[in-house]
Amino acid sequence: MTLDYGYFDAMEAKIPHGKVRTRFAPSPTGYMHVGNLRTALYTWLIARHAGGTFILRIEDTDQVREVKGATEVIYRTMAECGLTHDEGPDVGGPVAPYIQSQRRDTYGQYARLLVEKGHAYYCFCEKTESEEESGDFQREEDPCRNLPLEQALARVEAGEPFVIRQKIPKEGTTTFHDAIFGDITVENSTLDDQVLLKRDGLPTYNFANVIDDHLMGITHVVRGSEYLASAPKYNLLYQAFGWEIPTYVHCSPVMRDQQHKMSKRHGDPSYEDLKAQGFLTEAILNYVALLGWSPKGELAEQEIFSLEQLVEAFDLTGVSKSPAIFDLEKLTYFNAVYLRAMSPEAFAQVAAPYIRQTVTKYDPAAIAPLLQARCEKLTDIPEKVDFFDSLPEYSADLFTNKKSKCTPEVAVNMLQAAIPMLEGLSDWSGEAIHGGLVALAESLGVKNATLMWPVRIAAAGKAVTPGGAVEICQILGREETVRRLKLGLDKASAALA
Repeated sequence: MTLDYGYFDAMEAKIPHGKVRTRFAPSPTGYMHVGNLRTALYTWLIARHAGGTFILRIEDTDQVREVKGATEVIYRTMAECGLTHDEGPDVGGPVAPYIQSQRRDTYGQYARLLVEKGHAYYCFCEKTESEEESGDFQREEDPCRNLPLEQALARVEAGEPFVIRQKIPKEGTTTFHDAIFGDITVENSTLDDQVLLKRDGLPTYNFANVIDDHLMGITHVVRGSEYLASAPKYNLLYQAFGWEIPTYVHCSPVMRDQQHKMSKRHGDPSYEDLKAQGFLTEAILNYVALLGWSPKGELAEQEIFSLEQLVEAFDLTGVSKSPAIFDLEKLTYFNAVYLRAMSPEAFAQVAAPYIRQTVTKYDPAAIAPLLQARCEKLTDIPEKVDFFDSLPEYSADLFTNKKSKCTPEVAVNMLQAAIPMLEGLSDWSGEAIHGGLVALAESLGVKNATLMWPVRIAAAGKAVTPGGAVEICQILGREETVRRLKLGLDKASAALA
């Protein structure tokens, strides 16, 4: 049980110094919720803005809640979002390993060091995990708190099960500073002697993250404001070891509404859910960045930021103490802006899988240009273009449109004239179709809309379509267009009978 103090000196010697170092330390529990993604983004932005180092650390000490495949979800999400890490389990680094379960011996050593320093103690009391979490543990009632170290070590040597608890001072106060909330002071009497090392030898979250943050040289710790209550105990641990305390950045929660935090249990979306709902990664990141942060100065009114622009603009002074409310409509607006701003080629590429969900007979690249200005989410696409493969059932009432001065009777006249004109076109290009229809409207003495409306309705069978009559007819081809227009003529004629 004798401690090797040279071990601690060697660990200190490995700690990088001299620049900002931040870490994102998710638990592999299944998915990346919006609050988690925001923490990752802010942590990454702090490092990148300062020209520092960003670290990915996997905190898997709570192995009961660990979900198979969740670590891969973390890697995939970070890569898709462009939140590249400089050190981590997959790329290594000077303070490896970066997976907590692989650092088990380290935590044991530091827990024993804390006992020797008089800031922790071996506890042999039987206590269930639920009792621990309830906060009912009264340290005054713990007979182990004042047990002489020699007696405690003898019981450990004898194989008696134990935990190691932090020995919180009974009196006085602890003050910690947070970059967002300022100085906060708490009475030590309100803090419990939290478990640092569990019976299975694994550390609790609260202990492991302090040890790892110090040994990895972390300068800024970003986490949710729910951890504010634990911050005094973190401070006491840093002070007990004689370590420098990092800058705390506690972010207020992301809320579903004024009363409720976002929660997967209540059906609130994770990052992967949002992707599945047709949102672009860039739009999600941009929106998430503004959930609790706002730019300052000349950028104060700006909403649309690329990741590179966020790196330039991000400053902790813009982070709010107030909870942020997740607004799906606002995200939809952001997504529409990003879709419109894409190059036609890039949009066609992301739209193609959604077009193919309902269109198999036509080239997605030909249909994509009709959609870019007309969809807010990629999942809008399949329903908008399903008429290409199969003409839907529709009512002759669709031929009635006051603005276009069209009725079923007018539609009959327009289609009777349009069908032979289209059949006779020598060139089936957009220009030829447009020129033919415009010339036909002029010869019939009607406005273009009066002719285009029934042609589009007959070709698509829908009142609202991406693209107009010309684009739809061109994609359908001459034969299918004429077939559909003849069916439309029959439908309009039948309505007059």
